[in-house]
Amino acid sequence: MGVHSSLNRNDREAIFKKVCRLVETRHFNPKLNGVDWDAVVEARRDRILQIDSAEEFEKEMHELVSQLKTSHTGFFHRSARRIPARFAINATFQRCQTNDGERWMFLDVHEGGPAHAAGIEPGDLLMALNGQEITPPMQPMFRMGEAIKIGVQRRDGTQFPGTLPIPSPKSKHRPMAIPRAISFSKLSDGIGLLKATMFPGAVGIDVAHDITHAIRELADCARLIIDLRGNTGGGIGGLRLMSYLTPDKLPVGYSLTKRRAGKGYDKEKLPRFTKIPSHKSALLWLTLRYALIDKSIVVVTEGLGPQKFHGRIVLLVNQHTTSAGEMIAAFAQENNLATIVGTTTAGRLLSGSVFKVGHGYILGLPVAGYLTWQGVLLEGKGVLPDVNLELSCEALRESRDTQMDKAIEVMRSL
Repeated sequence: MGVHSSLNRNDREAIFKKVCRLVETRHFNPKLNGVDWDAVVEARRDRILQIDSAEEFEKEMHELVSQLKTSHTGFFHRSARRIPARFAINATFQRCQTNDGERWMFLDVHEGGPAHAAGIEPGDLLMALNGQEITPPMQPMFRMGEAIKIGVQRRDGTQFPGTLPIPSPKSKHRPMAIPRAISFSKLSDGIGLLKATMFPGAVGIDVAHDITHAIRELADCARLIIDLRGNTGGGIGGLRLMSYLTPDKLPVGYSLTKRRAGKGYDKEKLPRFTKIPSHKSALLWLTLRYALIDKSIVVVTEGLGPQKFHGRIVLLVNQHTTSAGEMIAAFAQENNLATIVGTTTAGRLLSGSVFKVGHGYILGLPVAGYLTWQGVLLEGKGVLPDVNLELSCEALRESRDTQMDKAIEVMRSL
C-alpha cells in the first residue's frame, strides 16, 4: 500500500463521513446495481473506524466503495496509488490453467507500450512482480514512474526475468502510459485492418487525424476489420471512428449527469456535439460553449460520406474493451453497421472523477452515465458480440489468434 501518516479516530471518522456524503451527493446512482448503500455503510462503519493501521484503513475503505460495483470507483492514498496493467504497461491478462496452477496470461499487448517494448507477447505467462509470485485472483497492479522486476515465462517455456520500466504519467489526474493509439495494415482479399488501442485527449484532435490518415490509406479496401480488443477508451476522439462507419449524421448516444437524470429530460433537446475540430485553436471556443451548461450532451456522427467498405465491416472486441471502445461497438450494433466478433465487452461506461477527502486520500466516483440512442445503459452489461468466441489459452500459447481468423472468415462471407 505504501507509506503514509497514521490516523487517529477523529481523522478516520472525518474521512469516512466525507466519503459517505460524496457517494450520496456525487455518485451518478449509488443504487445502480441494486446496492443498499445505507446498509453497506452501517454494516462496515464500526470495523473501519476501529482500525489503527493506515494501510488497513485504506484497504477497508476501498472495499467499502467497491460494494457499489461501478466503474471508476475506488479509494486510495496519493502516495501509494497503483493502477491496472491496461493503463500502466498497456497490457491485459486472461486467467489460464497451467501445469503450475492458475496463472495470468498476457492477452492484449499494445504496440508502443512498456510491455511491448520489453518484448512481452500475448501468450506469455506473468509469474512474479518484484520477486513475489502472483497468481489469480490477485490483480497485477503497478505504480507509474518506477521500474519493476518482472518474471515472465515465455510461450516456449523459457524464463524472462528482467526489469520493466514504467514511465511517469503526463497527467496526475489520469496516470497512464500511452501506447500507439492507431495502427493499420492491408490483409489479403482487399481487407483493411485498423487497430485502435485508445483515444487519448479529451477532444481527440490528434487521434482523429490519425484515424482519418488510416482510413485514407485503406480507402481502396472493400472490407474493413476494426480491432478494438483491449481498447481502454479515452476522450471523444472515438467519434471519428464511428463517423467512418456510416455516411450519415446519426445520433450515437448521450451522456447524462446526476442532476439531469433527477430532473428529467428530453434527449432530443439536449445540446449536441457533432464534429471534432480540425485544429487545437478551436479548443477555446469549445470550452466556452460547454463550460456553463449541464454536461448531458448528445454525440452525433460527423457525416463524412460513403466509404468503399460500408456494409462490410467487422468489429473485434473482448472483455477488456471499455468506455469509448464500447460506445463504438454499441453504435455499430444498434445501427446494423458492422458484425461484432469476440467476447462481451467490459461494461465500463460511466464517466469518473476524483475527490480529495483529506490526509492525502483520494476517492474515485462515477459522476455521469452514458446511454445509447436507444436508451440502453451499458454499465455492468457491456456489448454482446454477434459471433461469440473466446481466445483460448491454448491458442494464445500457440500464437494463434482465432478471433482474428473468425473475423476474416466472417468478412469473406459479406
